[in-house]
Amino acid sequence: MYVDGTPTTSSKIQKQENLLVNNELKRSSPKILYVQYSNPAAYPPLEHSSRILAEQGWQVFFLGIRGFGGADLLGFPFHSNIVVRKLPFCPGGWKQKFHYLWFCIWVMGWTLFWRPRWIYASDLLSCPLALLLSFFPFLKVIYHEHDSPFGSDGSFWRRFCLWTRKKLAHRAKQCVLPDRNRAFYFSGQTGIKNEKVAVVWNCPAKEEVREEKRIVHEERLRIYYHGSLGSDRLSLSVLRAMAMFPDSIELSVVWYETMDAEAYLQEFKSTAAQLGVEHRIHIRNALSRRYQLMAHAQHYDVGLAMVSRNTDNINLRHSACTSNKVFDYLACGMAVLVSDLPDWRKIYVASGYGLACNPEDPKSIVDALQWFLDHPREMREMGERGRQRISAEWNYEQQFKPVLEMICKYERVNL
Repeated sequence: MYVDGTPTTSSKIQKQENLLVNNELKRSSPKILYVQYSNPAAYPPLEHSSRILAEQGWQVFFLGIRGFGGADLLGFPFHSNIVVRKLPFCPGGWKQKFHYLWFCIWVMGWTLFWRPRWIYASDLLSCPLALLLSFFPFLKVIYHEHDSPFGSDGSFWRRFCLWTRKKLAHRAKQCVLPDRNRAFYFSGQTGIKNEKVAVVWNCPAKEEVREEKRIVHEERLRIYYHGSLGSDRLSLSVLRAMAMFPDSIELSVVWYETMDAEAYLQEFKSTAAQLGVEHRIHIRNALSRRYQLMAHAQHYDVGLAMVSRNTDNINLRHSACTSNKVFDYLACGMAVLVSDLPDWRKIYVASGYGLACNPEDPKSIVDALQWFLDHPREMREMGERGRQRISAEWNYEQQFKPVLEMICKYERVNL
């Protein structure tokens, strides 16, 4: 038997036929292009939504920027329907202006060549480009705002980006916000109807839920934190609280490198040394894949998600549903220690998944940690209740349904 004049076996012919069929399916599959002027792998919701679409047969293409420092190592796990391309990172300054212009030209070129049906834009700096792309007749746009802009920077560039954000909100088929309060804030800023905004919590994927922890009675407590570092996220009060205990409490930190995190990390280490608890603090850089992070996190007892109660950052003030870390902790079967704020208490404490404390008060943290030490069985039961809630309801497959249904409406298919 011959193919192109070369003898071959029937199995080789079958493989070639399968390849032709797969290529044809890919050509006919719907396409979506994710655009973000940062490293998309630093945002778990983008990984989750893209895999949901990829599993439904969509061709997914990411165009973004490599992360700063160690964040460059963050990436997505392999999927045959997902392709990621990133330009090198460029720090602020005049070079970044040319870098951003090249990024826009690069994205527009790929858009014209690849011809996706949808653009999924997901940060403020993508708004000018996404607004322009929204006028392409073959494109529909979704705008997902992970971090709401705030602060008093009145530069022309920032005001221009905010203006394009407002215009894009009206042209997008749907806007996605991770919190109800921030959704109202966004609607008020942009003037769009609330019905056009989908609230999608930053929950983990269903497949990331870990196995049930066994209940053990230990005389030590392993507390855990992962995420970006800062005094408004991981207060030095945690170290002062640990200093009031013997060696019964250990803290592990997996941190994500950002522009200002290195200075705080050094302050954190220095304070730990001054308090004599440095031997109980274990710090490591971020793991490059989320499945590695979740596998690592499952070995701890209590997850820390304590934002400052005095911050003027709107993203932290309304972070009870936007914090990836607290949902990750629950997916790993950990009890959680959260800030003593109304939304946090309602969602996590009243539901029986953890305790609340004042993150600026070491005594308040000590009281909570002592309770966990004294009640290991109840602590495990808190984590298990949270784990089951993630599996049943607080997972991205459930949260993303409104967006998926909207896409189905425009595509007129049942995905």
